[in-house]
Amino acid sequence: MPDVGVRKPQNSLTARFVETVTEPGKHFDGHGLFLRVRANGGKQWVQRITIRGKRSELGLGSPPAVSLAMARKMALENRGKAMLGGDPLAERRQAAAVLTFDAAVETYLAVKLDEFRNEKHRKQWRSTLTTYASPVLGPKRVSEISVQDVLRVLEPIWQTKTETAKRLRGRIENLLSWAAVAGHRKGDNPARWKGNLSEILPKPSKVGKGDNHPALALGDVAGWWAALEGRDGIAAKALQFLTLTAARSGEVRGMTWDEIDFGEKDTNGTAPVATLATSATWTIPASRMKGGREHRVALTPEVVAILKSLPRMDGSPFVFFAPRGGMLSDMSISAVMRRMQESEIKAGRAGFLDPRSKRPAVPHGLRSTFRQWAAERGYQRDMAEIALAHFIGSDVERAYQRSDMLERRRAMMADWGAFLRNDSFLAVNTMRLA
Repeated sequence: MPDVGVRKPQNSLTARFVETVTEPGKHFDGHGLFLRVRANGGKQWVQRITIRGKRSELGLGSPPAVSLAMARKMALENRGKAMLGGDPLAERRQAAAVLTFDAAVETYLAVKLDEFRNEKHRKQWRSTLTTYASPVLGPKRVSEISVQDVLRVLEPIWQTKTETAKRLRGRIENLLSWAAVAGHRKGDNPARWKGNLSEILPKPSKVGKGDNHPALALGDVAGWWAALEGRDGIAAKALQFLTLTAARSGEVRGMTWDEIDFGEKDTNGTAPVATLATSATWTIPASRMKGGREHRVALTPEVVAILKSLPRMDGSPFVFFAPRGGMLSDMSISAVMRRMQESEIKAGRAGFLDPRSKRPAVPHGLRSTFRQWAAERGYQRDMAEIALAHFIGSDVERAYQRSDMLERRRAMMADWGAFLRNDSFLAVNTMRLA
């Protein structure tokens, strides 16, 4: 049946219209081709076509990776195949069954690289995909790549190598758009920025202006930790706890006593610290987590000792409470690090600076310091990412991988504590769980 009331003249769209249109709906061109614009701003080329007497819709990718001219060319080719009795939809489904990301890179670049006259650009395209994307996405079928998979590629470098990460995202988007056009995947492009990754990652312009969190250099860790241990006050204790657990400031400041399970209870206060933490766990409810998912933190003997040393305020549920019993402010923890930096400067030293930006380290940057330490000590990537409460793997992988490696993480965090204290006799064991 023909489309009554929706047909438009052939080639009725323009490249400018495709670039600027924001009105949700279907905007028709010719040969059954139309641009679908979603309420969130996402755009997709779709072709209505009759294949062997059956009405079908084919996704042809998304702009700007697929231009209006490219979409028209593909629509015309599909129409020609269908008129000759072919089935472009079946061809795409068959092709989608086996193509991996690494194979897609080779196939795509064989065509794409010819567009660049600049040899530097050709090398950068391949280098960024090979260096950053392939270790995570390489063996995955392009049909199975999700938003979380793309985030696993981008998040480790989004703050520290923003321009590279920005270009890499665009290259992954283009590659997956090509894969969709070629029939190797269907659905939304997981690397799309607007209305997709833009809702999860900070804007590149914001990060690029230096809003990333300065981290503590690994070589400064022992000196910084010794200086921190010499400070009194509940904010200093909160900063110690934050560092030892690699948690976010808000998670620590909002922690309540009922979230903590000390495991083997010490009823008289005389048991050795080591026996208090064999199974001590801090469970952060989903409502307080950035990712909206419950997170367990393995508490080491040193962390338990900090908790046991803290006073409690009647009527306040918070572990680290403000003077009036409410939640400790973020500025209180930041002020501890700021005063530590000021003390260093007064002593004639440069202080504790981020090795890249040369700016004073801040509490949130300690998570980056921990992540760098875990990587350099050879700890399994997923285990370190779980410790930071980052999403790991695709939705399917997470459905099958139910373990959060709690006990293995407990040993890793004990070694992290040893590194902070510069305990050489423990530091030599940091490779044992790699």
